[in-house]
Amino acid sequence: MERVPGVYITKKKNGDIYYRASITHKCKHISLGSYSASDLAGRAYDTAVEILRENCYKIDDYKSSYALSFDKWVVLINLRDNGIYFKNPIYLKKNYFIYYYNKKILFKFDVDDLFYYAEHKIMRRGGHLFVSDYGMQVNILSRYGIKNFAVPGRDYRFVNGDSSDYRYGNIKIINPYYGVSKSFERGLPRYTAKIHINGDYIIGKYSSEQEAAIAYNKAVNLLKNKGFTKDYPVNYIDGLDEVKYALIYNKVRISRKLRDYTIFPA
Repeated sequence: MERVPGVYITKKKNGDIYYRASITHKCKHISLGSYSASDLAGRAYDTAVEILRENCYKIDDYKSSYALSFDKWVVLINLRDNGIYFKNPIYLKKNYFIYYYNKKILFKFDVDDLFYYAEHKIMRRGGHLFVSDYGMQVNILSRYGIKNFAVPGRDYRFVNGDSSDYRYGNIKIINPYYGVSKSFERGLPRYTAKIHINGDYIIGKYSSEQEAAIAYNKAVNLLKNKGFTKDYPVNYIDGLDEVKYALIYNKVRISRKLRDYTIFPA
């Protein structure tokens, strides 16, 4: 078989033959993917050569007929335009970068996050975006101090209305605490603390976020003392020492309905 440039024949453990395509650019060896046929692998290599030599290809020009994956397409165009190789589909702009989840879905991030997302691939499950970090699924919102299961519009919001823009200046945290929501009564802010057992139970309404957050923690402790085994997250109250925390903890009241809650044996 005539050798195709940039294509290498290899075998699976079961003996089946497949073809790997790769290219070397400025001393950087880049894998282009694995293919079932040599002509597909060759087409991927030829496309990669054209991308790196010419400026005619843009990210929006991608077609599956080029044989390259979309991720590799972005990687090569960024390498050509910006001279930097990333293994993930990142394209550098002047003061930020774009991470392409796919051709239609893309996210904007500050350059401060560049090397994190260069090493951590974004995945999506159940509407949540996460990365794998030390074997754990980490919601990308946690980098902004946003809690798991936070509700957009209630707990945080995108300042410019673009929910794909994850630059720090575009994300405003409305509510930093678990189980706490803000409302207004007679023009004054009130903070309602709730906890989910079999449905939501109101813990109480308070005049400050800190009181509501501590009341939530107190409710968690109450349920644990009653034998409830659910692993509730707890609030960390920044700026309070142990004495001040204890004073508020002992002062806040929680609803009688919750205090009287009984766990029935299964």
